[in-house]
Amino acid sequence: MNNLDLQYQHLLQDIILDGEEKTDRTGTGTKSVFGKQIRHKMSEGFPLLTTKKMAIKSIMTELKWFLKGDTNIKYLVDNNCHIWDGDAYKAYSHKDDLTQKEFIQKIKSDWKFARNYGELGPIYGKQWRKWAPVAGEINKGGVDQIKELIKNIKENPDSRRLMVSAWNVSELPLVVLPPCHYGFQCYVQDGRLSLLWNQRSVDTFLGLPFNIASYGMLLLLLCNETNLEPGELIGNLGDTHLYLNHLEQAEEQRNRKSFQLPYVDVSNVDILHGEFDYEVIGYQSQPAIKAPLSN
Repeated sequence: MNNLDLQYQHLLQDIILDGEEKTDRTGTGTKSVFGKQIRHKMSEGFPLLTTKKMAIKSIMTELKWFLKGDTNIKYLVDNNCHIWDGDAYKAYSHKDDLTQKEFIQKIKSDWKFARNYGELGPIYGKQWRKWAPVAGEINKGGVDQIKELIKNIKENPDSRRLMVSAWNVSELPLVVLPPCHYGFQCYVQDGRLSLLWNQRSVDTFLGLPFNIASYGMLLLLLCNETNLEPGELIGNLGDTHLYLNHLEQAEEQRNRKSFQLPYVDVSNVDILHGEFDYEVIGYQSQPAIKAPLSN
């Protein structure tokens, strides 16, 4: 059993056994614990859970979307990634005219419609690549935090300011959903780069496995750009919960046997344009487990 899946299964168990039932914005209800942590040494393999089959392409497509600074779901939809469909449709003001399926199809086929209704506001991509201190300055440049991070890792690796934030207080009213993983910090030691991300709200069954793999890939991309070896990946987790309609699925996953973690080769990396190729080597997993997404 690999240590990453084991940590994750222990987290599921903690929530199932000790979580407190709480209300939430979706109306679904959760069992919740607070203040947990995931730690993974990248030398032990790429952090892709094996106790259920993971949607690798969707994870990578979303990360590319973030790095491009994009905030419109059309890129995702065009690449068959539907993580943000529900959030976009929830913000759509003419639901009587189109079902969610019809809405997404129109996003894909009509670029003018997508421009008007596919926008999610200044979420992750905008904050990572065009941070603006004044609300609404979406098209006025801003700070490219990813570019600055890479520069500072290279020039001042001992800095305690190797950070990227998605929590722009002045722009929170403009987003469809405030950022769940709201910032990350890098750390260089003995030629190795580590990454720690902070997350205020953790959908442990559906979201967290994506977050772990996504930040693991981001760490590999940053290592590629800075000629450092990958060190440790750490997730600090705030409100860590299971939706009440995920409890049976979580119980099934926590009792499954894990496999050895895979490895990932990255190539043709152009992180500032959100482009990279990847090959997942040796991924073996248990079958997928379906669960409803709460928006």
